[in-house]
Amino acid sequence: MKHNLFRFYKVMSFGIILPLLFVFCHQNTAVDDTAVFRYNEFRNITSLDPAFARNPQNIWPIQQVFNGLVQLDDSLNVIPEIAHKWEIDSLGKTYTFYLRQDVEFHPSPSFGDQKTRKVVAADFTYSFDRLTDPTVGSPGGWVMQQVESYQALNDSVFRIHLKQAFPAFISLLSMRYCSVVPKEVIEDTQHDFRKHPIGTGPFKFKAWEEDVKLVLRKNSLYFEKDDDGHQLPYLEAIAISFLPDIQSEFMLFSKGKFDFLNSLDPSYKDELLTPSGELQEKYSAQIQIQKGPYLNTEYIGFYMDSKNPALQSAAIRKAINIGFDREKMIKYLRNTIGFPALNGFIPKGLAGRNTKLLNEYNPQLARKLVAEFINETGHVPSIQLATDINYLDICEYLQREMQKIGVELTIDLMPTPTLRQAKSSGKLEAFRASWIADYPDAENYLSLFYGQNFSPSGPNYTHYKNIEYDRLYAKAMTISSIEERALVYQKMDQMIMEYYPIVPLYYDQAIRFVQKEISGLEMNPLNLLQLKKVRKN
Repeated sequence: MKHNLFRFYKVMSFGIILPLLFVFCHQNTAVDDTAVFRYNEFRNITSLDPAFARNPQNIWPIQQVFNGLVQLDDSLNVIPEIAHKWEIDSLGKTYTFYLRQDVEFHPSPSFGDQKTRKVVAADFTYSFDRLTDPTVGSPGGWVMQQVESYQALNDSVFRIHLKQAFPAFISLLSMRYCSVVPKEVIEDTQHDFRKHPIGTGPFKFKAWEEDVKLVLRKNSLYFEKDDDGHQLPYLEAIAISFLPDIQSEFMLFSKGKFDFLNSLDPSYKDELLTPSGELQEKYSAQIQIQKGPYLNTEYIGFYMDSKNPALQSAAIRKAINIGFDREKMIKYLRNTIGFPALNGFIPKGLAGRNTKLLNEYNPQLARKLVAEFINETGHVPSIQLATDINYLDICEYLQREMQKIGVELTIDLMPTPTLRQAKSSGKLEAFRASWIADYPDAENYLSLFYGQNFSPSGPNYTHYKNIEYDRLYAKAMTISSIEERALVYQKMDQMIMEYYPIVPLYYDQAIRFVQKEISGLEMNPLNLLQLKKVRKN
């Protein structure tokens, strides 16, 4: 009862406080309420500074407020943003960007009497310096790992030199870590940039009451236009709420209080979707459903330095991989949202993904491999699998399936931050994990198995080590042709699945539920929220 009363008061306060806050934020400016895009973020936004754009809840609002040199279209092609064109030298190591001359920062008292100014190449020098400044502590410093130097040649030309060729680098620059920020505002001791960002994007900051609401307003001087020459954005404002209760979020969305709902929570998945993944009939007149590939692979990782004999056995690792039905798992636990991970680690939507079946369901062979292990060692294979509450249903399904082939799987349920830390420090023999692409190149996935990326300093949480794999990884970085590089990626992915340091579960699928009056909200495989072309009819 206490929990239900808490939920009631949260929802009631949402209904009273948020409209008042919105009126307060705009009491001096007329706003067309029908042109306000509303959504809920049940996770906390920790910062609006792009140097801390490390997770979706931070990235989504930062995406609206800031711009970088380049951006991605909905097909993940790199296209101009502040740089209207660029050149890459024949060695693939020097990138020269030519900047637009009509990009201005949002107004701020920190600029003095002029209130704003144009973006120049030196602003990118300052912005990139912040990523590796230890006093800033940005988690995006790794973006600069391949960079040897960078400099502003003049106000409109910015050049980057790499230590060695890195074909994915241009895509990496589309990340919001690489957004341009103004030195005057950040170094103004009277200004808190984390809570009051000044960027160049289609929307500008208006107000943020933490844990209550964030409001962004239209930037009427934004530089981008649509294909017909109309200025972007179309919306007047964005209002982001912070209801922590997912069921309350769904209830308010179903009543039209939010304009879209991202992803699918188990608590209401059967209310919204049929087992085949279609929208329930009672919502068809109100809601539209959007689906598309999402560059996220869900998997089980094995810590290869573990002393557990079962995990040291390649036969047991293979038995686990082929000992459960991924298609059944997707159908009944995910309402057919997602794709069974039968083709390795690289997900749908990336060049280099295998088309071969690398871990097809074969319970007979799995039982045989387990029986041979028991005969050889005299022990039943026993493994402890760590997960958080969000994936408990999938891990319990695996537990039941492993029991059928003779593997004892014990589930260790822990808080998400604890799981993340323990995984990175090598304290878990097996763990449930996700890998969401930072940029659209399969190298992003294959880096998890590169020998020089051992955790905790890198993302190789399994401590997989293979000299030939590392050689191919280095070779791929020298190949500029996407088609040729994809062939090397496929070979590397197959090598991983012949050794089984992981159990790929499924390739995720982005799913959004959107009110019918919303148009222009396009899907993309990185699940970026791009609102500059959205209309609310």
